Amino acid sequence: MNIEVAYALENKQTLLNIEVPEGISLKQAIEDSGILVLYPQIDLSKDKTGIFGKIAKLDVVLRDKDRVEIYRPLIADPKQVRKERAAQGKKMRSGKKS
Repeated sequence: MNIEVAYALENKQTLLNIEVPEGISLKQAIEDSGILVLYPQIDLSKDKTGIFGKIAKLDVVLRDKDRVEIYRPLIADPKQVRKERAAQGKKMRSGKKS
């Protein structure tokens, strides 16, 4: 089977195409890909993983042509950022200055 393993930083993306045996788990594919050597900051006990943008557990069995993704932790909470932007917009519309 052929799969891809993807990991992205702010300014760099790595996409590895590897051949794996049928029945391989997501975790084993990540380990076999060598990406953990390239990016030692990846911690599979903390970082979320997925297949084609959908969160998946490490014990999921992969299928041919799956794209395994390793997600970095978020720097900011998107909901909180939207709330702060909305509050700023309200201040600007009402003429208040901060």
